[in-house]
Amino acid sequence: MTTEEKRAHPRFPLVLAVDYPGGAEVVQDYTEDLSAGGLFVRTSRDFEVGAVVPLVVSFPELLEPVELITEVIWARAEGPEGPAGVALWVPPERTHERGKLRALARTASEAASAGHPTYRVLLVEDNALVAAMYTSALRRLSTVGGLGSIIIEVAHDGREALDRLFDRPPIDLVITDLFMPLMSGDELVERMRGDSRTDETPVIVISSCGPEERDRVTQLGANFFLSKPVKYQDIVATVRALLALPRTPGGENPSSGG
Repeated sequence: MTTEEKRAHPRFPLVLAVDYPGGAEVVQDYTEDLSAGGLFVRTSRDFEVGAVVPLVVSFPELLEPVELITEVIWARAEGPEGPAGVALWVPPERTHERGKLRALARTASEAASAGHPTYRVLLVEDNALVAAMYTSALRRLSTVGGLGSIIIEVAHDGREALDRLFDRPPIDLVITDLFMPLMSGDELVERMRGDSRTDETPVIVISSCGPEERDRVTQLGANFFLSKPVKYQDIVATVRALLALPRTPGGENPSSGG
């Protein structure tokens, strides 16, 4: 990829799940950003520069999987610039796949530049200090992240969260811990997906649990999983993606505020 091409294809922060067809690994990788010509994937896998990498990017329940054939152009070791990962590009001759990537980049670009309605985010966390940290990150996203107004509501356990979800005005996004009193996060996700009022509300789970619990809560219907300790930029990028991407048919539009 030339310097001129990099300038012609600006990058936009967008978190998408990355799977590798035929791969035996259960844990997914995630994109950090993308452009009309390529993308950066956070991964601990060893990829050689020049290697051809087939992959599928998606956002569970919100974005249909997009298959791409990419090529590794450089790798980043974990350090001050961020987690380990690789920069991938789609060669110009793969015009059909470049069209798919261009459509994703256009979605990210429009989300970054357009005006947005007010979003309501329900944060479900029994630890007051952790809840305050997440709330601060979300407020910063609202004020300097270009996403528009975000109203943050806090519930201290799954039961309180469920009561709020069944009330008005509607919640646009749920961020929940797993281990809480009265009703756990995985039970909350299960109850949400079993009720037509909340079965399409996006859910982010943040927890320090292992791969088995992570797989279980994903199967229950969580859209995204972030492992503790979670970084500010990971929360912001994931929330931005969930609120910016179009919902599947039948989903409600974001609330109009108030």
